[in-house]
Amino acid sequence: MMKKIVFWLIGVMLLATGIGLQAQDNLKEVYVREHIPHKKPVPYEYMREADIMWSKVVYRMIDLRQKQNLPLYYPTKPIGGRMNLVDLLLWGIDNEGVRAFSTNDPLNEFTAQMTIDQIDQAFAAGTDTTKTTDPTTGQLVEVIVENPRKTYEVQKLLIKEKWFFDKNHSVMKVRIIGISPIRVYNRLDDQGMPTDEILQSQTCWIYFPEIRPILANHEIFNRQNDSQRISFDDFFMQRRFSSNIFAVSNVYDNRWNNSYTMGVDALMEAEKQKEWLFNIEHDLWEY
Repeated sequence: MMKKIVFWLIGVMLLATGIGLQAQDNLKEVYVREHIPHKKPVPYEYMREADIMWSKVVYRMIDLRQKQNLPLYYPTKPIGGRMNLVDLLLWGIDNEGVRAFSTNDPLNEFTAQMTIDQIDQAFAAGTDTTKTTDPTTGQLVEVIVENPRKTYEVQKLLIKEKWFFDKNHSVMKVRIIGISPIRVYNRLDDQGMPTDEILQSQTCWIYFPEIRPILANHEIFNRQNDSQRISFDDFFMQRRFSSNIFAVSNVYDNRWNNSYTMGVDALMEAEKQKEWLFNIEHDLWEY
């Protein structure tokens, strides 16, 4: 009888402890978010070479400063478990074994894997030596300062896509192949002071299918509804971003649009290529 009472008391204490912990968690959130953290990316459907009637490699430029793309840029620093796309990609490289590839490959075929030191250099991380006053002696001493990766300077993304026409389903389809963050920053003069000249630097290439499991497990901000947020993977697969065509595979070794057009002409060239893709799909429907 005494053993039953002891077991009953232990059970009541454990139940009370569980209720107390749940109540404490509910002070932060009304419910436990389980959908996105346990979500898996929708697998690609199998494609036969015989069903691919037409294909083309397309590069798109995503400007993270555009309103539609702001969920990819903010927060500039992680808030709790929420981070922006670039911080998430780097977190995957540091903790989940995601590979980053060099941008020196002219065909962008993800062949040359980068080291952590090379990634740090691409994002302007490293050490600087500065002088400060020693509070004890009052003399100037050199101090080594660690500079974190300047992810806030990434204001653009270059996306490599594969567009193809599936004659089995009679529809034009697209798959993202890779993502390349691009830093936009001011050039420094000889004294290390920023100038008015704006530079752009391509950091690395990340193979999109490899990063999809991580993108699927992290939610992206929904400005209309906090309880109906989607994952980064959904954002890209549903093509909720705004972008311009930057290049299409060509005989000129995949030259970029800005190599032969500038300003408004480059935007008009992008619209021309967009219309060309639309006409290709329309013409293939005639077969």
